[in-house]
Amino acid sequence: MNMAHHPGTDAANTRTGAQVLVDTLIEAGSNLAFCVPGESYLAALDAMHDVQDKFRMIVCRHEASATNMAEATGKLTGRPGICFVTRGPGSSHASIGIHTAQQDSTPLIVFVGQVSIGDLGREAFQEVDYVQMYGKFAKWAVQIDDAARIPEIVSHAFHVAVNGRPGPVVIAIPEDVLKHACPNPPAPRYTRAVAAPSRAAVAELESLIAASERPLLILGGGGWNADAVKQMQVFAEKHHLPATVGFRCQDLFDNTHPNYVGDLGLGIDAALAEMVKSSDLLIAVGERLGDASTKGYTLLDIPTPAQKLVHVHPSPEELGMVYRADMAIAATVADFAEAVADIKPGPRTREKWIAEGRAAYDRKITPKPTGLPLDVAQVVKYLRETLPDNAIIANGAGTYTGYVHRYYTFRSFKTQLAPTSGAMGYGFPAAIGAKLVHPDRPVVCFAGDGCFLMASQELATAIRYDLPVIVVLVNNSSYGSIRMHQEREYPGRTFATNLNNPDFVALAKAYGAYAELVDKTEDFAAAFERATASGKPALLELQIDIEVMVKANPRK
Repeated sequence: MNMAHHPGTDAANTRTGAQVLVDTLIEAGSNLAFCVPGESYLAALDAMHDVQDKFRMIVCRHEASATNMAEATGKLTGRPGICFVTRGPGSSHASIGIHTAQQDSTPLIVFVGQVSIGDLGREAFQEVDYVQMYGKFAKWAVQIDDAARIPEIVSHAFHVAVNGRPGPVVIAIPEDVLKHACPNPPAPRYTRAVAAPSRAAVAELESLIAASERPLLILGGGGWNADAVKQMQVFAEKHHLPATVGFRCQDLFDNTHPNYVGDLGLGIDAALAEMVKSSDLLIAVGERLGDASTKGYTLLDIPTPAQKLVHVHPSPEELGMVYRADMAIAATVADFAEAVADIKPGPRTREKWIAEGRAAYDRKITPKPTGLPLDVAQVVKYLRETLPDNAIIANGAGTYTGYVHRYYTFRSFKTQLAPTSGAMGYGFPAAIGAKLVHPDRPVVCFAGDGCFLMASQELATAIRYDLPVIVVLVNNSSYGSIRMHQEREYPGRTFATNLNNPDFVALAKAYGAYAELVDKTEDFAAAFERATASGKPALLELQIDIEVMVKANPRK
């Protein structure tokens, strides 16, 4: 190959580090990435120019959005999402998406352009030590200082991102290293490690289930696939187990299934909290049992729960971190689901135990009349009754999310995109990522006014790539979640939470999107149909009084 177009190469017939990097990504099965371009990785962008038929690069308007889009694709596909950002400010903006991937156990690889080798350690323009910056922030952070090692280290990054507890990897590459010759071929596709429970552990679990009168299955975390989700649903049916899920993991079990009893999220239903406390056996699979899923670590005694606890998690370091389990099983959720498929059911049917939990959940998701002109709960109820089972619902953080998590029913795997990290500004970029992965599926983003304005510039991205996601914008002119906490902690002393907002309908139309204001519940259905029929990115603004949101919020 004539290397005249790559003047930084060391040998006429050797590919550059940038070219081998891109080839390795393609070999790994990656065909989609997100970026905000930067001069620190121009060679990588040039290498992508030659493979546009195999590798699609989505250009975003902010690095936080780019990493959130990549994180969402990692959630949906189980393959590492890919993102490229430039040094210094670019990488700092990207950190929010990296943090979300860490807390949400999402496979993600972020490539950061670095200053040239000869400038390292001089605090050169936009220089940052990324290994130090992300050493405790990502699952692995590394810098490649030798182009020959690009295939090796990128291959290792894929293995780290997907195996054990999935998570983010940050790879910094000096700009001149990308131009150097790389004598090694691209690495072959990564492999997934098998981590299954022992036969003895499976036998012991069988005995515990058979002896239990009030067991409860808890699913959560990352690393799931469609087969594992189906297997755990069959497992719950076979052994007569009520099933619940961790915070923002509601698509791990069909919410309409009679064994489903709700989610252990913020604003947990009192009946479900009591069910956890009165259970005699908790089987937590993939779920970390963090503060959001344990009501601030109050549902279970620390360090030894009153209930027998079987804790299954792919990371041995997670087991015993807070709770001492009667059985601690280091296994991936997929390998565990397969290993327990042949456990024989015991004699107990537990019909009353399951029915009571299910009845409480059905009561929870039935909105009560409010008498308000616009009722967000009824809007969510309309969407759950109208959207197909495979529709993807995305959201960020704020009071409005309480309505989505309480009143929407997730019926299929990988239909919920919501940050367990509680990050604002996540929902809209995640919805864009989802539409790129699944262009044939409806994608609806719920956002608050504060949440949306952290990523509203990505309307330009949605328009550029013709991605007809629909945003339901709940506008209460406030950082409502913080306002709610202020009202509880410091009554009558709200401060720094009121917002002055733009005309959201005009803003969306300025980008070229479809938009309209909805101020009555009965008008939402027709507005949603018009938004869908437009075939364009769309925004439906719902204006809600902040006092109503605070007093009636389902999270309270």
